[in-house]
Amino acid sequence: MSGIQTPIRIKDAIDKIVARKYLLPAIQRKFVWTAPKVEALFDSIMQGYPINSFMFWEINSPKVKNSFKFYEFLKAYRAFFAEENTDIDTKGFDDFIAVIDGQQRLTALYIGLKGTYAYKMPRKWWKDDEDSLPTRRLYVDLAAPLPEENERMMKYDFVFLTEWEVDEMKEDPNHIWYKVNDILNYPDELDLDDYIDAQLWKDNKFAKRTVKTLYIRIFKDKLINYYLEDSQDIDTVLDIFIRTNSGGEPLSFSNLLMSITTANWKKRDARKVLPETVKKVFDIGNPNFVISEDFLLKTCLVLFNENIKFHVKNFNKEIALIFDDNWDRVEKSVIAAFTLLDSWGFNDASVRAKNAVIPIIYYIYYNNLEKVINKKTACLDEKKAMRKWLCISLLKGVFGGQSDTVLTRIRGVLREFQGAGVFPFEEIKARFAGDATKNLAITDELVDGWLSIQKDAPMCYTVLALLYSHLNFDSQEKFHKDHLHPSSYFLGLKKTDFADEKEFEFYTNPENWNSIINLQLLNSFLNESKQDATLKDWVKDNNISLENQLIPTGVSLDVADFRKFVEERKKLLTKRLKKIIEGV
Repeated sequence: MSGIQTPIRIKDAIDKIVARKYLLPAIQRKFVWTAPKVEALFDSIMQGYPINSFMFWEINSPKVKNSFKFYEFLKAYRAFFAEENTDIDTKGFDDFIAVIDGQQRLTALYIGLKGTYAYKMPRKWWKDDEDSLPTRRLYVDLAAPLPEENERMMKYDFVFLTEWEVDEMKEDPNHIWYKVNDILNYPDELDLDDYIDAQLWKDNKFAKRTVKTLYIRIFKDKLINYYLEDSQDIDTVLDIFIRTNSGGEPLSFSNLLMSITTANWKKRDARKVLPETVKKVFDIGNPNFVISEDFLLKTCLVLFNENIKFHVKNFNKEIALIFDDNWDRVEKSVIAAFTLLDSWGFNDASVRAKNAVIPIIYYIYYNNLEKVINKKTACLDEKKAMRKWLCISLLKGVFGGQSDTVLTRIRGVLREFQGAGVFPFEEIKARFAGDATKNLAITDELVDGWLSIQKDAPMCYTVLALLYSHLNFDSQEKFHKDHLHPSSYFLGLKKTDFADEKEFEFYTNPENWNSIINLQLLNSFLNESKQDATLKDWVKDNNISLENQLIPTGVSLDVADFRKFVEERKKLLTKRLKKIIEGV
């Protein structure tokens, strides 16, 4: 019968997860807790703090078992690569419990006690290996409590560690690392006492009390308080789920939309399909493009729904089914768009505002271009206009704040020109002309800022792609950022090379030699020919077109005249940017 039930122990809940007596309904989002949050949960339990109540749904109806999707709990979390729960066929299944509220806490408890948690190491690329994402288990330091004043606001030092990290600290007298999982080996308290008596740290009072307290919290205390719902009506449970979760911050509106999508899709499993699309996009580009499921949901809302805000009231079963019916083409359009960006030389680092890609996806989808847009000779004028839109919108920061309003207005322009065979960049620009913060116009101050961008800055390639928009980006040939006057010359300079100290400062200032002013885009062939050759010799020996490479004419290309070169090239690039964007 529905209502508050007798609390159970953490060990009982873990056993039910292992026995697949606790499952997750399709409306649940994936596990999102960070490692520090899991660690803090265990500290709270150890200190006797309440961990809030849970809501469970008793499943005993064959109809629910046969028609609704359920998943197992996540057992080994690997950021990005293994975040999804395994689905389970519950047809003919014995009665079980579906967790409506409390999945994050129960998953955290399971991972801490029996599972693993792998997150990316700093300054590593996203690769599914132990170097980038090492497998970690939860440990607690038995040596001593944390200082009263500590950033983590914890008493017990729970930390996810790799085996090699633990091995490295074995001889450190300041730490006694105890693997939390080991407590499950001693369900009998007398056996635990024998274990403690056999340890080198048996005389450490804090160590003994910590292990004993952990045992009590897991095996004895009934900490899992829960409400049981026994209704077998899916809509009733979905309504309970939304009302339970929509009021709090931990479950965002996009999470709720994902839950509703998953619950209502008929042709495919959204919990599998959306992450698969995320991974397909990830395989494009270097560094790989990283999008989220939120991005895909937002894209679908822009494609099919008038109101694109992440509000539950704007999202219903009918919209979810439209997503389902059209998903094949949506996915192809998304992949086509990011493949296009990759062919233009963009990557995840240079496309910070992913929402800037949604108008391109929209155009591809509604003009049925997903199969042809990446062909070398197809849609050349349209692709040029798209690339121009992408560069300027990224550089101007059009999607910084109120992006829903921006997307809605752009969609309005795209609708007006649907089927016209043109990506309406000029019309989009005109539509925003009167907007002080979102217009696509430029100022001298803005141009100066762009031209001072350094070679390895995320927006460097974007500025160069805009400046060199006359190049054949549709040849599928990769373009590279390269110094005109070689960097090796400037990096090797010494004060003694100059009679005038101000000249030395000018030549060694990165704003002069490492910024857009001294950079160009080269295809692979020209890039190989350039190497560390002087600009003067490279231009002469390879018959380089000064106009094509945006090199000022009538000025010496000798590095001895670098100051004059910088002045003239800045004028040339400023004039070109204004012509491209303003048409003047």
